[in-house]
Amino acid sequence: MNKETTNILKAMAGGLAGACFVTVLHESVRRLVPDAPRMDVLGMRAISKTMKKAGAEPPANDELHTWALIGDIVSNSLYYSLAGTGNSAWWRGAILGASAGVGAVALPGPLGLGEAPSNRTNKTRAMAFGLYFLGGLVAATVGYAITSDSDK
Repeated sequence: MNKETTNILKAMAGGLAGACFVTVLHESVRRLVPDAPRMDVLGMRAISKTMKKAGAEPPANDELHTWALIGDIVSNSLYYSLAGTGNSAWWRGAILGASAGVGAVALPGPLGLGEAPSNRTNKTRAMAFGLYFLGGLVAATVGYAITSDSDK
């Protein structure tokens, strides 16, 4: 395997770590904190809306929730993998995480998904931003940690 392919796989591992971190933390916090963001609800609404526009019937809520979580992990893995590897992974991960956090708060309303799941209170907004920001830092940490010393 060449060096470029290896770096891509390492970046993807970091992205997967960041995405899994965000999803597990979100699913835990939403069960414990009343004002927690409900990014899962936004995902369910997005899938349901897309399926209806395509003329398909969305699945029941339990299955739709599972689809939303899988979709979150896949899309966030790809997104966070852009943090890459090496020393520069830190600033890229921070920027990616902050951008995702801002998007999580600012975009659902204009996209027709509703504002309440991520924008209900200041606490909800702060947690939504924080979850995604931390996901970027986790991706950067893993990307950096698995980079060989000669590539740093």
